[in-house]
Amino acid sequence: MKRNTGIKIGISLLLCFVVAGIGGYATQISVGNWYVELNKPSFNPPNWVFGPAWTLLYILMGIAAGLVWKAGLKQAKVKKALGIYLFQLMLNLSWSVVFFGNQEIFGALMIILGLLFMIIMTIISFLKVNRIAAYLLFPYLFWVLFASLLNFEIWQLN
Repeated sequence: MKRNTGIKIGISLLLCFVVAGIGGYATQISVGNWYVELNKPSFNPPNWVFGPAWTLLYILMGIAAGLVWKAGLKQAKVKKALGIYLFQLMLNLSWSVVFFGNQEIFGALMIILGLLFMIIMTIISFLKVNRIAAYLLFPYLFWVLFASLLNFEIWQLN
């Protein structure tokens, strides 16, 4: 791997983990009290699953963004792809803030549905630049699809 590629992936990973840290802080506000008291569907995973799952997903997202960035910001398709990626990353963060920080289940549901759409748009735009980068986002898409179902069910039950 070229050094330049490693730096771009490293910066992309750092950005993902900054977002994860802010989202994690918002989550900690409610996960020990408000979230525990919510009615949840039978398929809700235990709380310990979320940390490792999101860590892996953020790593894959950071690598994917770095691979796209590697193609060069002078290309319009790279700029567009990274712009879409950054927008979905902000939606990702806002979901944690709205769901856990603001304790707004329905508002979070609306955000996560937008996030799903933007992840699909990110995958499509990444495909035009780097196929591997696009494929690295499929676990994220599937996890957020599952999280959307969880969010919907929690909204219905509460």
